[in-house]
Amino acid sequence: MSEIKFDILKPNDVEHFELIANWYLNEWDIPATKTIEKLKKITNDKYQFQALMTLNGLPITTGGIYNHVGLLDKEPRFKIHKNWLALVYTIPEQRKKGYGALICDFIQKHSENLGLEQLHLYTDTAERLYERLYERLGWVRIERLQIESRNIVVMDKKLKTYCQHGI
Repeated sequence: MSEIKFDILKPNDVEHFELIANWYLNEWDIPATKTIEKLKKITNDKYQFQALMTLNGLPITTGGIYNHVGLLDKEPRFKIHKNWLALVYTIPEQRKKGYGALICDFIQKHSENLGLEQLHLYTDTAERLYERLYERLGWVRIERLQIESRNIVVMDKKLKTYCQHGI
């Protein structure tokens, strides 16, 4: 029987930072040092975080909630939004098995527990595969735009929030 476990990374999870940095470098050509610095920063913030899912003890998928994503550099008008679901990644040999949906569900539930009311995301829709995935998970498209050669869709999702003070 397979054991799936989710963790929210802490500032001292350097080994996992390096693993994720290598994944992001190989998948999206994001410099490893940039990823490691970002992970150090967000893991010290209550409302930003990086989740890691393991399968039988092996890390296979990750993603997080960030207040700054690359889209904001190209389209500053989206800076009014915080809490971006970003950089959801599953190792190639474990793709198309539902693990991406599982990590997104975990991230959403953790966000709800933090009291966040809404999440945003953007994705490249060249294949529309990811847009359909997020729609199945309850996300709503709010805008489609072209940035250079990329077709981007911006989506959001309202969350059920849980009162943190027992009121």
